[in-house]
Amino acid sequence: MKDLRIVFMGTPEFAATTLKRLVEENYAIVGVITAPDRPAGRGRKLQQSDVKRYALEQGLTVLQPTNLKSEDFLDQLKALRANLQIVVAFRMLPKVVWAMPEYGTFNLHASLLPDYRGAAPINWAIINGETETGVTTFFIDEKIDTGEIILQQKTSISPEDNAGSLHDKLMVLGADLVVKTVREIEAGTIQTQKQVSDRPLKEAFKIHKDTCKIDWSQPIETIHNHIRGLSPYPGAWSHLINGTKEVFVKIYASSIERTEHNLATGSVISTKKELKVAVEDGFIDLRELQLPGKRKMKTADVLNGLEIEKNARMS
Repeated sequence: MKDLRIVFMGTPEFAATTLKRLVEENYAIVGVITAPDRPAGRGRKLQQSDVKRYALEQGLTVLQPTNLKSEDFLDQLKALRANLQIVVAFRMLPKVVWAMPEYGTFNLHASLLPDYRGAAPINWAIINGETETGVTTFFIDEKIDTGEIILQQKTSISPEDNAGSLHDKLMVLGADLVVKTVREIEAGTIQTQKQVSDRPLKEAFKIHKDTCKIDWSQPIETIHNHIRGLSPYPGAWSHLINGTKEVFVKIYASSIERTEHNLATGSVISTKKELKVAVEDGFIDLRELQLPGKRKMKTADVLNGLEIEKNARMS
């Protein structure tokens, strides 16, 4: 059995869950690398990352470099004498960092590689209507998410899942997979396989504001998947043309009503409790919305304070 000394790198809750599992399994975490504290909220107060908060609670050594190539940071990293590094939801590492430990540096990715390499694998799996995804551990190399695969674990995507619920599911699954990976490295039984594919790969490009805009001319299923794949963050959006006003609306939940109609695409039908948008194959029933300056609300609550004009439409 190898005597492991682990440096863990990560920032958000997704990563903190894995770090917690490693601590609970009594692995020697000799250092934690996370993002610098950042201003957040209305008061713009400095906020610690989820990983930093948990690491400090556990009395672990925390480093927060702004430059991963700086001599000061590299000296601090070497001084930890780690022989394994684990990366979960962090940034791209320079070779001088990932090549440092004896047993390498492995990463947890929230997809079944080689599909969905990139920044937003959870969002794109749902946007593209996948019914299955998973998590992968792999050794880091020079490119993004291309290293040799160690282990994978699959899970289903239910029709009720959105990006938030799938994130939480993969967060727990990923923590388990990291522990299994560490056990194999510890036991010296690790086997890897190169990433190969005989077909075009599905990508997980970074999500931008334009990516989130709803195209109401798309098929009904595509629009619904777009909404749930961007919920709760960053949120799909559209403009509501309501009389003489144009209102920016974020849409967080929807359902599908397949039916024939003769309304123009984007036309809005409203009752006291419902808001529906006419699309090619029926209607998208908007279930949860957010108007500018307001909190996210159920559609019925939004309609209490918003009068929808007769010829309202989404664009």
